[in-house]
Formats: sequence, C-alpha cells, structure tokens
Amino acid sequence: MDVRSRNHVTVTGCPGGPVVMLAHGFGCDQNLWRLVVPALERDFTVVLFDHVGSGGSELSAWSPERYASLDGYADDVLELCRELALGPVTFVGHSVSAMMGVLAAGREPGAFAGLVLLAPSPCYVDDPATGYRGGFSAGDIDELLESLDANYLGWSGAMAPVIMGNPERPELGEELTNSFCRTDPGIARVFARATFLSDNRADLASVRVPTLVAQCSSDAIAPPEVGAFVHARIPGSRLVTLDATGHCPQLAAPEETAAAIAAFAGAAG
Repeated sequence: MDVRSRNHVTVTGCPGGPVVMLAHGFGCDQNLWRLVVPALERDFTVVLFDHVGSGGSELSAWSPERYASLDGYADDVLELCRELALGPVTFVGHSVSAMMGVLAAGREPGAFAGLVLLAPSPCYVDDPATGYRGGFSAGDIDELLESLDANYLGWSGAMAPVIMGNPERPELGEELTNSFCRTDPGIARVFARATFLSDNRADLASVRVPTLVAQCSSDAIAPPEVGAFVHARIPGSRLVTLDATGHCPQLAAPEETAAAIAAFAGAAG
C-alpha cells in the first residue's frame, strides 16, 4: 500500500525549507494541528499525517498485531521519512507520539534533525520501587481501560475535558470529545492499551539527536515531574515549560506552541 495514502499525508509550507513533521496523539488526527500550521508553513516544509486507524488514514491497513505496541507506529514514521525523502526532519510528537519519535530516532537517528516531545510521557504508571511518578497508579489505569471497554463514547465524553483541561473554555473539551468519538471503538481500545500500558523509560537514553522537551505548566496526563524525567534521561536535551495548561497546547495555546517548535526546528534544521 502507498504510504502516503495509508497515512493520509499532507505536505504544505515552504518548499525547500527545513522539514517539520507533526504527529498527533491518541484519539486525534492531523486536524488538531491546524492552529499551529499557519505559523510554521511560512518558514518550514510541514508534513502532516494520520496514524493508521485515525482520521483519514486507510483503515484496512490497521491490524491489532502491528499496532498493539508503539513499535508499529514507530515503523510507520520511519517508512514515511523514507517515502517522502525530504531529508532529516524535526519530528514533533504530541503525547504518545513523543515516544514513537523516541523509538524511531533510536533506530534511525540519521532520519531526524531533531525531536520535539510535546507533553510527553514515557510511562503513565507510577513506579514506587524506583520513585518514578507517572501520574497514575496501576489501579487508575486498569479502571480507565475498563471504563473505555465498557462504554467508549461515555468514556470519551468524561475523559476528553479532563485531558484537555482549560475548563473555562469548554469548546476545547468538546472538540477533543468529538475527535475521540470519531475513532472506531475497537481501534481505540487497542491504541489505548498501547498508549497507557507502554513503558519507554529505558529507550530515552538511546536518543542521540537534538531534543526539545516541551511540557505544559499544568497537565493532568503528563505532570511536570514527567517532563523533568524525560529531560534528565535524554542526553543533551532542552526542557521548556509552556505557559499553556492542559494536555493539548496546540489547541489551547497555538501561538506559544508554534513559536517553541519554530525556534527549535529553525536551529536544528
């Protein structure tokens, strides 16, 4: 299958400019980047795509075996880089896509000019034995997944506003709810397990490309301690704390998010 069609690839912006590849998180699609794209496409070639099973991707390409872990998604990212042949890209991974970028860069560092890890988490589950705080107990995650399995639409309506934050702007939570609800529930169940049960802490040290860790000042899904952990484990990485709150700064604070990406990608490219 053609990779561009499989992942509903869109290329826009400045031909010949440094390449920025934007990767969305769980339950989303490339549309959630729409507010940052205009600020980026003036100076960069911007690559947008949908993970298989999301948005306008080719659903027939999805299989529970390939996408039961983040490795399948990381393989897709590398295939996209090879197919597009635009040279090293600055990969911007939001939420779970941040760890897809970590995995991909660990395997083929030459494909990347840099990584921007936006609201990343290498492991959502607390690990009392090591003192790691992911933000959720193992019981919390079990309950979350059980609720998703039992009533995905109800789960989406309850969880999306929590993930988005910014309760004074309910339209943001409604947009994320609608995005979740457009995802096939069967695919969402598999993707949720790949997301919330992953543990990529040991993979962080393998990153050898310039990396920006961009966390939000308040985030129920990826608290500040998690961003600090990622920064500490990736050699030579930079950490910035955005004024933005919630887990989706590309929607809640697109100007600030675009500026952080552009400043880093311009230097990396």
